[in-house]
Amino acid sequence: MNASSPGGASSPGGSSGRIVLLTTSHRVAPGLLSWHAWQALHGADRVLCADGTHPQLPYLREAGIAVEEASPTAEELVDACAGGHTLVVVATGEGEPHLTDGLARLAGSGRVPMPELELLPASYDLPGARLLDLVQVMDRIRAECPWSSQQTHQGLAKYGIEEAYELVEAIEEGDRDELREELGDVLLQVVFHSRIAEDDPDAPFSIDDVAAGIVTKLIYRHPHVFGDETATTPEEVREHWLRTKAVEKRRTSVTEGIPLHQPGLALAAKLASRVRRAGLQVPLPKTEGIGYELLALAVRAETEGVDPEAALRAAARAYRDAVREAEG
Repeated sequence: MNASSPGGASSPGGSSGRIVLLTTSHRVAPGLLSWHAWQALHGADRVLCADGTHPQLPYLREAGIAVEEASPTAEELVDACAGGHTLVVVATGEGEPHLTDGLARLAGSGRVPMPELELLPASYDLPGARLLDLVQVMDRIRAECPWSSQQTHQGLAKYGIEEAYELVEAIEEGDRDELREELGDVLLQVVFHSRIAEDDPDAPFSIDDVAAGIVTKLIYRHPHVFGDETATTPEEVREHWLRTKAVEKRRTSVTEGIPLHQPGLALAAKLASRVRRAGLQVPLPKTEGIGYELLALAVRAETEGVDPEAALRAAARAYRDAVREAEG
């Protein structure tokens, strides 16, 4: 069966007729079909669907289209097209493989006059559509899994840290397959926490609220994209970001908003970055000790544009390799 473009669909009238297999995406709201799909449905002599609970059927019938609940064989479908009739088959979620295989066998036999065959996608997945599947799967797991149904934000916190570190490792290792998998694991944490938040009796929120919040933030902090301001360099973009963030957060200190539970080198580098960007002159503590020496190294690394955490991890990996070589 060949898939023809919607604009290339020919009108019925041949003696062998026409069979249109109409496919839809469950990730698009029922009834939101393409104009070519509605044309095919209204122009068909018969519309068939094997699934009487198909989500599209109420909307088709509301539009005045009579849908027969039937599951004909390939031979029966070809016979029904005799005389130039057009039949539209609204495909189920599985895509009607038995029917399409049967039609392919008949066409390959050369013994049966075949009607025109057309695969007509009536709705398409938009970018990000599979996120809807993830939300549905997470909702079912939360409801039916004995472990997932008992989880809390506090109980899952450690997994968020672990997944973030595994993502960083995949990035540094340059493994594309591992990167894709770890991004999925991080995304799971977001969806899982959002689903848990829905059950909060006092201040519930959903994944839609989470997404709406970050969309609003991104638009607000990119006035050069969504507003009237201009930015032609990464430096100008960063200035826009910091300026809008400062107005938004109304902070009284450059240290506000820095998570103190992050790794020590990253924390020191972040503090140094805030101090440098604010134009402050803050001397390092004169106290002696390894901690203060590490602080000085982290500040130096930040000044030189080096991520001290990434640098230390790279050095640690080299040390690991040396250990393995010595063991070998």
